[in-house]
Parts: sequence; C-alpha cells; structure tokens
Amino acid sequence: MKNNFVKIKSTEVLSDNWYLLNKITFDYLRNDGIWETQIRESYDRGNGASVFLYNKQKQQIILIRQFRLPTYLNGNPSGQLIETCAGLLDKDDPETCIKKEILEETGYQIEHVSKVFEAFTSPGAVTENLHCFVAEYTDAMKKNAGGGLPEEQEEIEVLEIPFKTAVEWLHSGKIKDAKTIMLMQYALIHKLMET
Repeated sequence: MKNNFVKIKSTEVLSDNWYLLNKITFDYLRNDGIWETQIRESYDRGNGASVFLYNKQKQQIILIRQFRLPTYLNGNPSGQLIETCAGLLDKDDPETCIKKEILEETGYQIEHVSKVFEAFTSPGAVTENLHCFVAEYTDAMKKNAGGGLPEEQEEIEVLEIPFKTAVEWLHSGKIKDAKTIMLMQYALIHKLMET
C-alpha cells in the first residue's frame, strides 16, 4: 500500500543470514509540510501466528517454555521464556500455520481456532504482524508429546497449568512474553474461562 508521505530512496541489505535486515533511507513528509530524510533499519522475519489454548472444563491452559537467546542477552538469567504456542507463517495462511504449530509444539491436534486480533509486535524495527487466535482443547485431542521439531533446533517444554496459576504468573511478572500477555488479557477481558 502506497501513500503520499513516504518516498523510499534506497534499501541496503545488512544481513540475509537468518532473516532479512535492511537499512532503508527514505523521505518522510512531516505534519508541518517539510520533507525530511530519515534512515532506519527494518528486520523482516515474516508474519506469525499465536494461540491461547484453553480447557474451560478443567480450568487449565497450555503454555510452552523454551530458550530465547535475545532474552538471555538482555538479562534473563536462564533465557527460558513462558509463552503461548506460536510460529512463523512461512508460506501458510495464519489458520493453517497455527494448527500446525499447535501439533508440533504441544502435541494437540486442534480442528477449530478463532482469530481474535492482529498486532505488530515491535513496530519500531520489526515488520512482523502477529495473527492471534484462541482455541479450546480436550484431552482426546492429544496426539503426541509435542516439544517442537529437532530439525528446527526446538526444545520445547509443554506446560498444562491452571488458568489461575497463569494469571498469578502474569501479575507477578513471571510471564514476560508480549504475545502471551496480550492473549491472556484477551481471555480475562472476554471471560473465556468462565463456565
């Protein structure tokens, strides 16, 4: 989508190793009518999807725990992060992606998911648009142990915990992942766990 207040002048690839990091020089039309040249870096890792998995009858939810190097580098001593199940779309549509990720990461095969919102996760530097879903699960949907894909170097711990415990973790700061916080707040606001 083009607009009349941004003119891209140049794009320089800084890295194309894991994902794409570009240095972009552009002209931006300010509110006062003056054109200003700006330079920004933009990290393109593709779009993603995440899901809040819940069992209203058992009053439990499924989260995952895995090592995240950037959190370790920024002061998280273990580097372990508690999160909702998520993944990059790659070439899939958001719904197909999240159903695949649920099976790979948690071992549950979910047929029905409901999209509840989209969010830009770090819009100052990252292009990712995250598609967020909610889905109910039952014990009968468990197909394997989950844990992620070894070829993707994933080592994921599946956490089935009481929703009440997750809310305590949210309030105490034990849960620090943005997508997880947003989806848990959605669940609280919309009273998903109320019977």
